[in-house]
Amino acid sequence: MSAEPPRRYDPVPAPTATTATTARKFLGRLPLPERNHLADALRTETVGGLLLLAAAVAALIWANTPASASYTAVRDFHLGPAALGLHLSVQHWAADGLLAVFFFVAGVELKRELVAGELRDPRAAALPVIAALCGMATPALVYLVVNVVGGGSLDGWAVPTATDIAFALAVLAVLGTSLPAALRAFLLTLAVVDDLFAILIIAVFFTSDLDFAALGGAFAGLALFWLLLRKGVKGWYVYVPLALVNWGLMYNSGVHATIAGVAMGLMLRCVRTGDETRSPGERVEHLVRPLSAGVAVPVFALFSAGVLVTGSVLGDVFTRPETLGVVLGLVAGKAVGIFGGTWLAARFTRARLNEDLAWPDVFAVAVLAGIGFTVSLLIGELAFAGNAALTDEVKASVLLGSLVAAVVAGVLLKLRVRTYRALYEAEERDEDEDGVPDIYEQDDPGYHLRMAAIFEAKAAEHRRLAEHAGATRDDGDGPA
Repeated sequence: MSAEPPRRYDPVPAPTATTATTARKFLGRLPLPERNHLADALRTETVGGLLLLAAAVAALIWANTPASASYTAVRDFHLGPAALGLHLSVQHWAADGLLAVFFFVAGVELKRELVAGELRDPRAAALPVIAALCGMATPALVYLVVNVVGGGSLDGWAVPTATDIAFALAVLAVLGTSLPAALRAFLLTLAVVDDLFAILIIAVFFTSDLDFAALGGAFAGLALFWLLLRKGVKGWYVYVPLALVNWGLMYNSGVHATIAGVAMGLMLRCVRTGDETRSPGERVEHLVRPLSAGVAVPVFALFSAGVLVTGSVLGDVFTRPETLGVVLGLVAGKAVGIFGGTWLAARFTRARLNEDLAWPDVFAVAVLAGIGFTVSLLIGELAFAGNAALTDEVKASVLLGSLVAAVVAGVLLKLRVRTYRALYEAEERDEDEDGVPDIYEQDDPGYHLRMAAIFEAKAAEHRRLAEHAGATRDDGDGPA
């Protein structure tokens, strides 16, 4: 990361007689530091997404075989100190405890985006933020319309609003589709903004029966966490116990416990100072992200995705307004909202689409964003907490909607796979083997000198081989 915060889109030129009508480039090449950070983050999320996919499949198999009774017994088994109000089921520990780790990483990523990434510059942030907001509002509107017309419950309006970046990347990995860095960055930004507003939705709409003593203790603990960070206190043995206390207090306050994770993530410093190679936020995120992607989210999926899937259940998905609203929201609402928001934002901000890509590519990514697995399952549990049967049906609709979105996106992406592969290979090519992709070194004289030396060495070798071949033929050993 350089001193100048990296941007994912080219900056708008200052208006002059010649550049007043110049448009920004949308989905242009990422700056090298941003590309490297993106590659590191998405590498972990892709592995985590594959584990998430495996956990979801395992949960469905476990819950739909003769061993389903053992699944229910393990999921509903209670443990933890009752005196502290933490005698919870395994499912609740996964949803309220482990997902706090996921939201902690989301908070760090959001903080980094706000202070050093794309969301720092309002001009660069406008387009993906508008796209993400439209991609949340439209599915919610679709759900509301379906349930108003069908007479269903409006409580689940937030279920189809989220995008699961890990599951989306797992789909890409399974398909073998290497999206160009700009499209992957766009998908990640959508997910980051989604996470932000999902956090706000959970905090505002799913908080009840506040315990102000516990809430005050949680705020005091968060203030202490912030103070220790600002004083430069180091040591996991300080922060991990304090984080656990903050989480316990937040849980007992009536506010969803994952909010504590987000709050602590947002407090970390994500800007480098002095001779730092990584900011504290980057270091912590690098350490915790594998735990989030590889353990927390898959375990949550294992104990949340295990719903009974029968012909009648799948049939009810398309006849019950609550479940139909979720499926249509994820599949149609997400695609229309993100694509429409992107097109309108580009139209009115005069952003010019990268000439290597096309609007169907944006639509394919918008469809892929309809995979709303993790947060959608969580919100489904919160929205219909008093109705176990409907909760399971809504979970089934989330799984089905995410599957349909994945299949449709896979078909659309496969249609352009040759273009994506060519762009990806060009972004990754490093012929001088200096660790920096060649595409980022076109203005570096040293790069061209290194390449000249490489080609001169190859030319000398071919001259030697030519002389050897000629000598062999003159000796009569070659072909007649």
